[in-house]
Amino acid sequence: MLWVWIVLIIVGLALLVKGADFFVDGAAGIAGKCRVSPLVIGLTVVAFGTSMPELAVSATSAATGAADLSIGNVVGSNIANILLILGISALICALPVRRSSLVMDLPVLLLATVLLIGLGLWGNALEWWDGLIFLAVFAVYMVFLLRGARKGEMPPPEEERPPKSRIGTWYAERRRHTWFLAVLTLVGLGMVVGGGTLLVEGAEYVARAAGMSERVIGLTIVAVGTSLPELVTSVVAAAKKQTDIAVGNIIGSNIFNLLFIMGVSALIAPLEFRLEDNLIDALVALAAALLLCLFSLFNGHRLHRAAGIVFLLGYAAYYVYLFLPA
Repeated sequence: MLWVWIVLIIVGLALLVKGADFFVDGAAGIAGKCRVSPLVIGLTVVAFGTSMPELAVSATSAATGAADLSIGNVVGSNIANILLILGISALICALPVRRSSLVMDLPVLLLATVLLIGLGLWGNALEWWDGLIFLAVFAVYMVFLLRGARKGEMPPPEEERPPKSRIGTWYAERRRHTWFLAVLTLVGLGMVVGGGTLLVEGAEYVARAAGMSERVIGLTIVAVGTSLPELVTSVVAAAKKQTDIAVGNIIGSNIFNLLFIMGVSALIAPLEFRLEDNLIDALVALAAALLLCLFSLFNGHRLHRAAGIVFLLGYAAYYVYLFLPA
C-alpha cells in the first residue's frame, strides 16, 4: 500500500503546481476584465480559496474538541505564510507592497493578531462571543475592501508572449473570454485544494510508516500542508510577475484565517487558549506580521531578496525552537 500513497503524493504535487498555474491565470485575467486591482483579487478570491484547507481543519477540530489543533493550525499557517511563503516568493522576484495594503490591510492583520492574543488571554479561551467579535471585524474589513475594489492601483498591462504551440494558441484565445477565466479560476482552485489534500494525506501516511511521532507530524506536515495552496499559488504568481496576487494572497489569507476561521471555530465550540503554547505561537505570528510591515516601509515599499532571507531564517529559528526539548 505504501507505493499507492507515494503515487498519490506525486499526483497531488502535480495537481497543486498546474492548478496554481490555472488559478493565477484566471484570477489575473478576471482582475483585468473587471478593472479590479489584482491586489483586491488576491486579498479576496485567491486568499479565500487557498485558505479552504485551514477552514476545514480548524472547523473540524473545533467540532471534535481538538482546540489545540484548531488554534495551532491557524497560527502556524499564518507564521508559515509570511516567513516561509513570502520568504521564498521574495527570493524569486521583488514583491511590491501597495499603498492600500500599508494603509489598511497590514494594520488590519496586526489588529486581528492582537485581537487573538487579547481575547485569548481574557478568560484563557475563545468563546462564542469572541467568535462574533472576529466575524464582525471581518465583515467591516470586507465592506471597506470591496467599496474600494475599483479604486485599486492598476499595474501597467504586460505584453503577452506569442504562444509556441497549437494548444498554447487555443489557450491564449480562450483567455480573452470572461467565462473561460471564471472556469479556469474554479478548476484551478479545485486542483489546488484537492492536490494539497492528497499531498498532505499521502505524506502523513508515509511519515507514520517511517516511524515519525504524532507531534512531529502535526508540527510539520499538518501546519505546512494546509499552507501548500498559498505556497504554490504565491510562488507561481511571483514567477509570473503577478506580484500583487502573490502579496495579496498571503495578507488576505492571514486575515481570513484569524478573523473568519477563528470566528467560525469559536462559534462551533469554546477553544482553550493555553499560555505555554498558544500565546508563544501567537506572539511569533505577531512578530512575523510586524517584520512584514517593517520591510514594507523601506526599499521603495518592496520585499527584496534580503527580506526573503530574513523571513526564511526566522522560520528556521522558529522550527529550531519547536523541536528543542522541553
